[in-house]
Amino acid sequence: MKAQLLINARVVFADSVRDDVGILIENGLITKVIEQGSAATEHAEVFDLQGQLLMPGLIDLHCDALEKEVEPRPGVQFPLMFACAQVDRRNAAAGITTVYHALSFANHELGVRNNATAAKVAATVQQWNEHALVDNRVHVRYEVTDETAPPLLKELLVDGKANMISFMDHTPGQGQFKDVAAYRAFHTRTYHKTDQELDAMLAEKQQKAAGAFERIQNLAAIARDYGVAIASHDDDSPERITTVKAIGTTISEFPINKETAQAARAEGLYTIFGAPNVLRGQSQSGSMRAIEAITAGVADCLCGDYSPASMLPAALRAAELGNISLPEAVRLVTLNPALAAGLSDRGEIRPGLRADLISVREITDMPQATQVWVAGRPVFNTPYPSFIP
Repeated sequence: MKAQLLINARVVFADSVRDDVGILIENGLITKVIEQGSAATEHAEVFDLQGQLLMPGLIDLHCDALEKEVEPRPGVQFPLMFACAQVDRRNAAAGITTVYHALSFANHELGVRNNATAAKVAATVQQWNEHALVDNRVHVRYEVTDETAPPLLKELLVDGKANMISFMDHTPGQGQFKDVAAYRAFHTRTYHKTDQELDAMLAEKQQKAAGAFERIQNLAAIARDYGVAIASHDDDSPERITTVKAIGTTISEFPINKETAQAARAEGLYTIFGAPNVLRGQSQSGSMRAIEAITAGVADCLCGDYSPASMLPAALRAAELGNISLPEAVRLVTLNPALAAGLSDRGEIRPGLRADLISVREITDMPQATQVWVAGRPVFNTPYPSFIP
């Protein structure tokens, strides 16, 4: 692959923004930060970015988009390889260069979120990566009241097909569903469950809750043995943080209030909030607003959640509304997620790291990725007509 030199950009480093340097890419890596005006390397292909932002590629630790692509409507499923290809293209267009596809293992509760289908999707992600535009990884989400999933999850962890594991408990009365009414309303609206079906689901959850923590401990031990990041989902109290920290959890996903987020940070856990929450100005479940978490200094990462395209505009909006600098805002979707997931080879613009990069232009006051490089390979380019000379 020919060397590439990116010039005339506002380069967002981890702690500063500079417009007087060029970035040299060789063999998939960032090799030099070159002072503008110095002799350019003759062997490099030059990309003039015309004053655009140049940022690290976005890293999305939790995104449900693949599930939605597989099953866009309840009971309607597309071929899995087709779904992987479509989501891969969308992630590239959104400036996401590393994505952890969140796949839920919850028996037969939630359509595509059953164990057999989730395991097939995880395997297909691995198969698609041979052709992929971006780095596709698997984030397995374990519904802790499901007794049947642990053998499958253990196999995925041991075989290296699961790159992150999170523990979630959607039993009403805590976390996302604060009461039975909220649980019923969500599943009736989203999955068209009848009252009888919901009664059976609730009874089964309560019955199987007794052995949940032992199952969590066993899976967490395997994840630690294989160097897989562990997350806890919808933490709702400092006591919950203490409990999950003891099993090796390093990430708190969507803590539902400030007190819990503060406890997570105090225990050394990375916190994740939804980028859609920033754009919409509120949580879909009534939990803590992401912009309030950013302003309070208790948010480490933003994720795509159900809208990967929201990550880039949410990060830049956070710089406007969250009382933080542009490098701090960009770190919410680049370096901080890399650190949380244990990825030491990406997440910032620095010599020696992967050349996962995006150029960004404001289009009608909305930032858009115009060019994307993954490990130095150009994978996306959109010359917006209004900016073509």
